[in-house]
Amino acid sequence: MNRTTQMSLIALAALSSPLAAQLPDPGMVVDDRTAVVITDPQNDFLSPDGVTWGVVGESVTANNTVANLDRLMRTAKNQNIELFVSPHYYYPTDHGWHFEGALETLMHKIGMFDRVGPTDLMGFEGSGADWLEQYKTYINDGETVVASPHKVFGPEQNDLALQLRKRGIDRVILAGMSGNLCVESHMRELLEMGFEVAVVTDATASAILPGLNGNAAAQANFRFIANTTWSTEEAVERMRNH
Repeated sequence: MNRTTQMSLIALAALSSPLAAQLPDPGMVVDDRTAVVITDPQNDFLSPDGVTWGVVGESVTANNTVANLDRLMRTAKNQNIELFVSPHYYYPTDHGWHFEGALETLMHKIGMFDRVGPTDLMGFEGSGADWLEQYKTYINDGETVVASPHKVFGPEQNDLALQLRKRGIDRVILAGMSGNLCVESHMRELLEMGFEVAVVTDATASAILPGLNGNAAAQANFRFIANTTWSTEEAVERMRNH
């Protein structure tokens, strides 16, 4: 058994322990003040041709993330639940930063989410920064709210919270990429700003490296911090019955 597998089993065991079972589950009501928020539904994370597939592909495949995100977005549209996307883009000027964290350094090095400029879509279609093709019918329908890009992991520097508040949204069904980075950071910030947050745990995925299992870390923190955690099946059922 390799170290990554061992860490996954340890994390799962911790969450299934008697102590974990005692954690409250406050739950969340889905109503007309609820929206679905998806972070980074982009090729560089979710396509086998994306620059991160070598480290996230195992988790994306195991969680059935691509299909589960599709199902969440499709259900939101069918049930008239507002859909918001918080994307991740880097422009040439972002590569002039004087200091970066570990993952920021890596993302810039591999050209992740690169665009030629904030007002220029040259080369965007089909690029790593573009939406996964099967999601475009939901995102490009003229109704989905696409926030300005977040630059590190959380929504502190974009207009997601403003867009949610301006539409009277108090509750968020959260999913997307990647679990221990942008999804977790969005969860934490939205909670701090007074939103209720339900995380859809199998509609996300994270990098898995030797000795570093981002998916296990994310799943543990979702359970510890969010108002509630749902599977895609549970989320869809609640959305249909709201």
